[in-house]
Amino acid sequence: MLKAGFARIDITPPFGTILSGYFYPRYTDGVLDPLQLNALAVSNGNDTALIIVADIIGIRRKVTEAIRTRIEKKHGVKADHIMVSALHQHTSFRWADTPERQSTEDPAFIDVLYRKFEDVAKMALDDMQEATLETAVRETAVQISFTRRYIMKDGPVATNPGRCNPNIVRPASDPDNNVRLLRFRRPGAKDIAFVNFSTHPDVIGGTKASADWPGFVRRYVEKDNENACCILLNGAQGDVNHLDFSKAKQFDNRYEYSAFMGRTIADTVKEIWDTTVPHERDDIFGEITTIYTRTNDEGAEKYDECKKFCDAADANTLGYKPHITELAYNYRIVRLRNEPIFRPVPVSVIGIGDVAIVGFGGEPFTVYATNARNAAPDKFVIAACCTNGYEGYLPSAVAFTEGGYESSGSFFTSEIEEKCCNAAKEMLAKF
Repeated sequence: MLKAGFARIDITPPFGTILSGYFYPRYTDGVLDPLQLNALAVSNGNDTALIIVADIIGIRRKVTEAIRTRIEKKHGVKADHIMVSALHQHTSFRWADTPERQSTEDPAFIDVLYRKFEDVAKMALDDMQEATLETAVRETAVQISFTRRYIMKDGPVATNPGRCNPNIVRPASDPDNNVRLLRFRRPGAKDIAFVNFSTHPDVIGGTKASADWPGFVRRYVEKDNENACCILLNGAQGDVNHLDFSKAKQFDNRYEYSAFMGRTIADTVKEIWDTTVPHERDDIFGEITTIYTRTNDEGAEKYDECKKFCDAADANTLGYKPHITELAYNYRIVRLRNEPIFRPVPVSVIGIGDVAIVGFGGEPFTVYATNARNAAPDKFVIAACCTNGYEGYLPSAVAFTEGGYESSGSFFTSEIEEKCCNAAKEMLAKF
C-alpha cells in the first residue's frame, strides 16, 4: 500500500539577490508572489522516494548532490531516490557550488536554503498518508506553449526571430501542450495533484521575484479544489516558450498573461480530475546516472575577438542590441578557457509502480520527453527539466546542424541527445 505526503516552504530571497536568465544583471527589488519549495514523498513501507521542486532557475549538480546527501543522512531517504528539480523561472535566482556569473553568493541565504530543503523533506515525510495513485493526460483547450525555433527562408533555424517575421517558413518542431496529472488520492488527508507541463517560465521578466505561471497553476488548482494540494513539475522546455511569433501581439500585461497560462493549465486539471485511472503497482524505483560528453570547443580560436565583444556587451558599448544567439555564441567561447574537457550531465528516474518520472540535468528539448515515452510505452512517463543538476541547454542532435540560440551557446555536442536518452531508456527498463 502506498503512502504519499506533501509539504511546502517559502524560499523568497532577500531584496538585492541577483536574478538569473538574461545576459545582463538584475537584482530583486520586490516580490510579486512567493518562491517556494514543494515536496512529494512516496513510500510503500520498504522503499521511499522524494521529489522536491524548487522555484529556482537552476541548481548546479554539486549543490543537488550536497542536498541529497544531507537529506539521506538526516532523514534516511536514499540519495538516488531523491529528485531535486528546479522550475527555471527567470524571475528567480541561480545556485552554484562555486562563484559563477549571475549566481547567488550570499552565504547566509545559502545556509538557510540547505536547511529549508532538509525541512521540507521532513515535512513531506511526516505528512505521508495511505494513498492510491491515479493518472490522466489531456491537451490544453488553448495553446500556450510554442516552439521558439523557426525554419527561415534565408538561412538556418532562428530562435525568437521577431513577430511576424516575413522570413519565417514554419516552426522547427512541435511543442507539447499536454497536461499530465498524477493524483494521489488520500482518504485521510488532502489529495495531492502532481501536475506536469512543459514550457519556459519566462513570461513576466523584470526585477521582482515571482514563481511565474507554475505559481499560478499551484494557486488555481488549490482554489478550484479545497481538498487538494498542488505541486508543479516543469517538463522538457528547452525549445519552447509562451510566444507565438506568427502573431503580432498576444498580450499587454505580462503578469496577467502568466496568470492566464496558469488558469489554462488549472482548467485542464479540473477537467481530468475525476477521470483519472488508478494504478495498482506500488513498487518504488530510484536511480541516477551521470553521462559524460566532450565539451563543444568549436570557435575556441576566436577567444580574443569574442572577449572583446563580451566586454563591450557588458559595458553596453556595442552600439547596437545584439540578438541572444550572438550573445550566447560569444559568451560560450569566452567561458571555454575555464571549462572541463568532458562535461557531466545527470539523468534520473523515479519509478512509482508503472509511473516513471524522468529528470534531465539541464534544459532538454521536447524530443527528450518524446524519446523517454517511446522507450517505455507500457509506463506513464513524465519528464522534468533541471533535475539533480543544471548544466545548460540539452539540444536535439539536429539542432546542432540547424543553428539557433540554444545550440550556439551550448557546451555540448550533437551526441548529447543520444547519450541522455539512452541513459533514461536503460533505467526505465529496470522496473
